[in-house]
Amino acid sequence: MDNDFVKVPETDKTLSPGKLFYNWFAANIGIMGFVYGAIIVSYHLSFFQSMTASLIGALTFAIPGWIAMIGQREGVTTFKLSRVAYGTHGNKIPNFMAWLNMVGWLAVNVITGTLLFSAMLKTIHIPQNSFTKLICLIVFAGLVFFSGIFKEATLAKIQTWLSWIFGVLTLVMLITFLINANWKVALEMHSGNWVTSWLPAVAFVAAGSSISWSMAAADWGAYVRPETAPSATFWNTTLGAATPLFILMAGGVLLSTISPTLATASDPYQAMYGAIPGWFGFLYFLVAAGGIIPQCLVSFRSARINLQTIGINVSQKTSLTLHAIIITIVSVYVLFISGNFLSNFELFLNFLGICLASWVAIFLVDNVLYRQNGYNVKLMEADSKNHYNWPGIISWIIATIFGFLFTSNAAYRGPFAYGIFYNNSSLAVFVSGIAAIILMVTFALFIHTEEAE
Repeated sequence: MDNDFVKVPETDKTLSPGKLFYNWFAANIGIMGFVYGAIIVSYHLSFFQSMTASLIGALTFAIPGWIAMIGQREGVTTFKLSRVAYGTHGNKIPNFMAWLNMVGWLAVNVITGTLLFSAMLKTIHIPQNSFTKLICLIVFAGLVFFSGIFKEATLAKIQTWLSWIFGVLTLVMLITFLINANWKVALEMHSGNWVTSWLPAVAFVAAGSSISWSMAAADWGAYVRPETAPSATFWNTTLGAATPLFILMAGGVLLSTISPTLATASDPYQAMYGAIPGWFGFLYFLVAAGGIIPQCLVSFRSARINLQTIGINVSQKTSLTLHAIIITIVSVYVLFISGNFLSNFELFLNFLGICLASWVAIFLVDNVLYRQNGYNVKLMEADSKNHYNWPGIISWIIATIFGFLFTSNAAYRGPFAYGIFYNNSSLAVFVSGIAAIILMVTFALFIHTEEAE
C-alpha cells in the first residue's frame, strides 16, 4: 500500500511556525479561561499559588507540543500514529474517546454560547427566565446549523477576524479587571496545601486543556513545513496555547475578587456581567458567542470523521442530525433540568481527563520505548496485521479503571478516594497517567512483542 495513504503529502505541508502559533493561540483564547481562573481560586489558594497553578497548568501544553513534534517528524496525524500503540482494531478505543471528547466539547460550546447570549440580553435589561434562555438556545443552535452553508475557507476567515476582535476586547476586559480588582483581598488570600489544593488545581487545568488537546496535536504537527526545526514546532505549539490560557486564567483570578461567586455560580456569565460595564458587556458577550459558532461547525465535521475511523460511515446530513440531537439533549438537561453548568462541566472534565491521561501516557511511552528510530508505516496502514497491541490496550484499561478508583466527585466516589484524594477528583487524572506509564514500562521489561519491533 502507498505510504501516502498514511503520510500527509509533501505538498500539503505548508504550516509555518508562526501560523502554528496563531492556530493554537486562537483555539485557546476562549472566555472559559476566565472561569478556569476563578475555579483555581476555589481550591482555597493564595494569590501566588493561584498564579503558579495557572502558569504550570498552562505549560502542560508541552504534552501537545511533544506530540506535535512526533507528527511533524513522521508526517502522520494523531489517530494514524496511535494505530501502532493500540493496533488498528484496538485503536478504536482512543478513536471512540476522541468522539466523546468532541461531542462533549460541542455540548459545552453550545451551552456556553447560549449562556453568553443570555448574559448579553441582560446588558440591555431583558428579563432573564427559562423562556428567554430557551430562545437563546434556539437562536444559537440555529446559527450553528445555518453556518453549515459556508465553506471551511470562509469559516476560517470568519474565525480569524473574530479571534482578533475577541482578543482586543479581552485585553480591554483584562485591563478592567486590573483596575477594578480588589488587590487587598487578592494579596491576603490564605495559602492552601500544595498537595491537596495546589496540585488538584493544576490537574484540573491540564484535564480541561492540554490533555484534551493532545488528540489534535499531531494533526497540526503533520502539516508543518519539513524544514522547520522540531524545537520550533514544540515551542510554537506549547507557547501558542499556553500564553492566552495563562493570561485569561490570571484575569479569572482577579475577577474572582470582584465577583466572588463566579466559581460556584450555576451560570458563570451572569456572575461575570456584574464585573464589567453594561455597554462593554453587550459587545463582548456578542463577539465571544459569535466566535464559538465556527468552532462548533468544525467540531461537527471532526466528530463525523471520528465516527468513520471507528467504522461508522454516515452521510454529512445524518452525522449533523445525529450529533445535533445528542448535543441538544445534553444542553437542555444542563440548562433547564440540572441548572448547574459548572458542576456538570467539572464532572465532564474529570471523566474525560482520566480516560485521556492514560491514553496520552501510553502513546508517549510507546514512542519513547519503541519509536525513537521512527514509526513502521506498515503498522499504521488500515489493513495492517497489527490488529491489537495488547500491552497498550491492557495498560489503558487498567490505568483508566485505576483512575476511577481514586476519583471523588458529586456523582461518584471511588473506593480509594480517601486522604489526599477525598474531594479531589482532579488528582485521579495524575493517577491514571502514572499508572499507564508504570504498566507500559512493566510490559516492556517482561514481554517482547512483534509489534514493538
